[in-house]
Amino acid sequence: MAAGTLRLVPPPARALRQVSLQDARRLAVLKQRLAGPRPAPDAEGVLGLVRELGCLQLDPISHVAKSHLLVTWSRVGPYDPAALDRLLWEDRTLFEYFAHAAAIVLTEDYPIHRFQMRRAWSGPGAYSKRIRDWVQTNDDLRRHLLKEIRRRGPLRSRDLDHPTETGWKSGGWWDERNVTRMLDILWTKGQLMIVGRSGAQRWWDLTDRWLPEWTPRERLGDVQAVRIASQRSLRALGVATHRHIDRHFIRSVYPGLKAVLARLQREGLIERVEVLDAEGTSFPEEWFVHAEDLLLLERIEAGEWEPRTTLLSPFDNLICDRDRTELLWNFLYRAEFYTPKEKRVYGFYALPVLHGEELIGRVDVENDRKRGRVVVHKIFAEPGASVTRETGKEIASSLRELATFLGKDEIEFAGKAPKPWSAAIRKA
Repeated sequence: MAAGTLRLVPPPARALRQVSLQDARRLAVLKQRLAGPRPAPDAEGVLGLVRELGCLQLDPISHVAKSHLLVTWSRVGPYDPAALDRLLWEDRTLFEYFAHAAAIVLTEDYPIHRFQMRRAWSGPGAYSKRIRDWVQTNDDLRRHLLKEIRRRGPLRSRDLDHPTETGWKSGGWWDERNVTRMLDILWTKGQLMIVGRSGAQRWWDLTDRWLPEWTPRERLGDVQAVRIASQRSLRALGVATHRHIDRHFIRSVYPGLKAVLARLQREGLIERVEVLDAEGTSFPEEWFVHAEDLLLLERIEAGEWEPRTTLLSPFDNLICDRDRTELLWNFLYRAEFYTPKEKRVYGFYALPVLHGEELIGRVDVENDRKRGRVVVHKIFAEPGASVTRETGKEIASSLRELATFLGKDEIEFAGKAPKPWSAAIRKA
C-alpha cells in the first residue's frame, strides 16, 4: 500500500438481538391476544381481533363449536356469535375467502386477497391445469351460473342446475358435484362471494355486487402484495422464520418472499434476531421480529406479562402451523377426527390447554347437545407440565367459561385426569 493511502475498514457486524425461548413464546401468545387484556366481547372487539390475527379459519366440525367461534372465544371469553354474523352479513367488514385455509378475512384487506384471486389456479402444476381444462370444457356451466346469479341472486347451489359436458371426478366430496365445484372455483377466482349461510348451505352472489362501496380495490403487484402480507403474517406470529411467514396468513402465496424480507430488513421495518432454546443454543434459520413489536418484546423481557389459561381450537392461529408448534413448544398435535376410535390417543376433538406461554395439556371435550351439557372425556398433561391444584383450577375455570359460551349449565367429567387436576375439574 502506498504511503498516505487510507484503508477503509468496514464497520463490525452488529450482534443480533437475542431472544429467549420463553420470551419468543410470550411474544407469540401476546400477539395472538391470548395474554394481556381481553378484546371486548362485541362486534367492535371481534373486528379488532380479526385485524390482529388476519383471519379465522373455517372448519365444518362442530363437536364442541365451529372452529372460528372457538378461536374467538379463546381470546374474548363468552360472547354472542351474532357479533360475527353482523360483521359478515350486515356490516360486510368481513368476508369468507382463503387465508391459510378457508377462512373469515377482512374486507379492508381485499387488495391482498384480490392478489390471491388473480393467482388462483394459474400455476404450472398438474392440478391447476386440470382445473383450467375442466372450466374451459364446461364454459357453458360457468356462464350459466354467473347469468342466473346476476339475474336471480343471491342463490344456493340447490337453486342452480345445468348439464355439464364433463363431470368433475375426484373420488371424494366433489365427485360429480359439478355446480358446487364450479361455484367454488368462481369463488376462488373472486367472481362470486359467499353472502350468507343456512346451515350447511351457502348463498352466492356476484362479488362486485356484494362488496361495500368503501372496499379498497387497488391492484397490487407481486412485490407490493408480498411486502404487505408478509408483515401482516410476521406481526401475527410475533417472531418467525421465512418458512413460518410463508405458511401463515395467505399460506404459500408469497412469491419472492426471501428478497422482500431482505429489503424490509435493510429498510429497518423488520429485524433479525437470534432465538435461543432453554440450553442457550440458537435455533436454526433466520428469525425476524417486526420493528413495531420491538418495544413490546422489550417490555416482555422486563417482566411485563399478564398470562391467561384457556383452551384452543385444533385449528387455532397459534398452533395451525404444526411444525412451528412442535419447534417452539415441543408440542406435537395431530388431529384424530378421522382416526378409528380404537387408535385415537387423545380423543376425537382434543383441545390444547394454553397456560401462560406454555401448552400444558389437552382436554378431550364434547358439546353434548342432546343432554344439554359439556362432557369432559379425558384430560392429558404434557410431559414436564405444571400439574398442580392451581393449574387444575385454571383449567376448570376455562371449562366453565366454555360451558357458558355454549349455553350449558352442567359439566360432566366422565373420564380421567392427572390427580391434582381431577378434583378441580369435578367441581367445575
